[in-house]
Amino acid sequence: MRSHDIPKAYDPTSRERRWYEWWQERDLFRPEVNPGGAPYCIVIPPPNVTGALHIGHALNAVVQDMYIRRARMSGRRALWVFGVDHAGIATQNVVERELAKSGRRKEEIGREAFVHEIWLWKEKHGTRIAQQLAGLG
Repeated sequence: MRSHDIPKAYDPTSRERRWYEWWQERDLFRPEVNPGGAPYCIVIPPPNVTGALHIGHALNAVVQDMYIRRARMSGRRALWVFGVDHAGIATQNVVERELAKSGRRKEEIGREAFVHEIWLWKEKHGTRIAQQLAGLG
């Protein structure tokens, strides 16, 4: 394909990565862009360690991202605070379902083994949602 040919299908991957790196290199995710600007903050509900985002999570994150970027571009000290799964209820439910697939129940394996299973799940899936959110922009 010649450099001036337009591809039949748009592949956003390389452009998204380039723009994300551009924002990171310029430290544009920090709220101190304009210390004299009016503060602006959005605190998002805690993501769970359940494996992956669904479309509702993505839509919510994109809308909040637009508000935060607009505030930053308007000179406000905008901060977007991500929560963490403080109670772990959704994660517990996912791990219980995973145990059930192999015919096990948390009551049968005991508290210590169940907590160990949750930590194993967290180690495997703990950063996935944060990476997906970052990949949205």
